Amino acid sequence: MSRYDPDRDALAALLDGEPRYRVDQVWHGLYEQLATPSEMTNLPRALRARLDAELPAGLTEVTRRVNDGGDTVKQLWSLDGGAAIESVLMLYPDRVTVCVSSQAGCAMGCGFCATGQAGFERHLTVGEIVEQVVSAAREARAMGRRLANVVFMGMGEPLANEANVWAAVERIHGALGLSARHLTISTVGLVPGINRLAERPLPVNLAVSLHAANDERRDELVPINRRYPIDVLMEACDAYLTAKGRRLSFEWAMIDGVNDRDSDAGELAALCRGLRLPAHVNLIPLNPTPGYPTVGSSRQRVGEFRDLLETLGVNATVRRNRGTDIDAACGQLAAGHPVSLTRRR
Repeated sequence: MSRYDPDRDALAALLDGEPRYRVDQVWHGLYEQLATPSEMTNLPRALRARLDAELPAGLTEVTRRVNDGGDTVKQLWSLDGGAAIESVLMLYPDRVTVCVSSQAGCAMGCGFCATGQAGFERHLTVGEIVEQVVSAAREARAMGRRLANVVFMGMGEPLANEANVWAAVERIHGALGLSARHLTISTVGLVPGINRLAERPLPVNLAVSLHAANDERRDELVPINRRYPIDVLMEACDAYLTAKGRRLSFEWAMIDGVNDRDSDAGELAALCRGLRLPAHVNLIPLNPTPGYPTVGSSRQRVGEFRDLLETLGVNATVRRNRGTDIDAACGQLAAGHPVSLTRRR
């Protein structure tokens, strides 16, 4: 059991025999003070030592890479058993955001994504997900900032690990105090997961990695489309919008000559206009990965594509690539190293 895996009831069971107020002290220390057990000086020394032994850290930092004048920090973490994940901390003038992983590797097989090229190893536990957020919050605090946003856009498909991801969302919301409107879950289009998310109580943001607006092209780019084609996916998105009334965004990695034509913009606009509530489109110039030879659209073409979408009545923005040269940008996590540290050794 790692440090952030137990919920409050499990922590109370672990502290059975201690005064009841110890549960509050430890919970407050972990999630409000962002402290390790050894830093909880309001606890007896023997209890601190016991908690350090029985609730060890689930993540061990292996390397960190920094870019953008210190505003982008990518951390490589080793997990119990030798798997590895990455998270990315991004500092902006008005906010601090962390991009977290939900799986070691990914089974979705999107060829332009480095994580998909690496393959799937295992799901992350609730604690391993939460610990990425706690680490980011500690880093932000050390800089005199406060973590404001969590995006599940790192390694893995969050809705393939939906139960653990949702338990982590509840912990991040309830114990760390982040509003649901500042939590975003991304998916390549796992329709059962979107439907479950629509039934969950917190109105988190949903981001769908679309990348193509017709089944033939999307079958090639996002293989899960063969199981959940676009019509089925749009029906699930519409249901989510109806249930939550929250922002839905479509992620569109722009690939030169593949999905950046005027006809692609027209098809995408038609999908957006078919929803009951407006959707927002994030255009992402394709980031380089070792296993995908096709290049991203030019800066000029990305701008033209955005302008065309807006002419067609779709709200679209171009996402600024952060940390491209440290393999920290969208689609690059896991690039340059194997998923498993055990295999690397």
